[in-house]
Amino acid sequence: MIVQMNSEATEADLARVLAVIAAGGGRAQIAPDGGVIGVGGGNGALAAALGALPGVAGVSQTGSKYPLSSRAFQAETSLVQVGEVVIGGPAPVIMAGPCTVESEAQLLETAHAVRAAGAHLLRGGAFKPRTSPYAFQGLGEAGLRLLARARAETGLPVITEVMEPGLVGLVAEYADILQIGSRNMQNYPLLRAAGRSGRPVMVKRGLAATVEEWLLAAEYVLAEGNPQVILCERGIRGFDPAVRHTLDLAAVPLAKSLSHLPVIVDPSHGTGRRGLVRAMALAGLAAGADGLLIEVHVAPEAALCDGDQSILPAELREITSRAAALRALVAA
Repeated sequence: MIVQMNSEATEADLARVLAVIAAGGGRAQIAPDGGVIGVGGGNGALAAALGALPGVAGVSQTGSKYPLSSRAFQAETSLVQVGEVVIGGPAPVIMAGPCTVESEAQLLETAHAVRAAGAHLLRGGAFKPRTSPYAFQGLGEAGLRLLARARAETGLPVITEVMEPGLVGLVAEYADILQIGSRNMQNYPLLRAAGRSGRPVMVKRGLAATVEEWLLAAEYVLAEGNPQVILCERGIRGFDPAVRHTLDLAAVPLAKSLSHLPVIVDPSHGTGRRGLVRAMALAGLAAGADGLLIEVHVAPEAALCDGDQSILPAELREITSRAAALRALVAA
């Protein structure tokens, strides 16, 4: 439901509304303008109680399963700020780096290369969920320390994946954005823990998830009182083995019409093929994406993970050089 405060509402009125919501089993999120409160959970009795409170102009049911994510709660796209980088604004944001942190030399060389190519954030996995238990699983905390060093040297904020609730605190010590991978999109204890971390959270769409399920996953993070949520379309399981996944570009404008959360496109996982990344990256921006998540490696043929879909820094530079102009053209 949506609670609309009136223009004369005081801080005491707002505090009273929030207390009633909490007592009634609801979860509240205050819109940036402070005049609208989105409520997840609750029932008709809670709506009636809220409607009778001083300072409340009205209470309405959104009819949405994800009220905090919906455009009914917030009409304007949310802005997620990490340092000087703003995700969801007019300029597309490029997150780039290796699939996994393999070594100090590999990460630092790649980090400096993606910075020079125009990237705004550094991506890299310290913990990696792999299909095979025998595949490289990442360097763990040592990888996190290397990501922190790369940030110190390049100035690039870091986004990295967290795989389980017990690791959220550790990863949040090093990362600027916590990434929820596609395999964990419906790991609800993890989503709740990430929501309580105090860090922005990027929720990747699951391999076979509907758009509604994806938005409901984001709702778990928002329901913990964390408004800094980003959606990432990274491809869904298709039938054609010619590509790793099917990058669902229609989901980008659809998600943006339903939700105020910024949407990022991952053309690397979405295709699994290096030769398709640039075209699908630009197509993602043309579809209205707020940015890109791209795997870059200085020696893809030697990568310990996802080398086939990792591009070279020179190709990243080509993408970043076209990204802003393309986004401006689409917005015109």
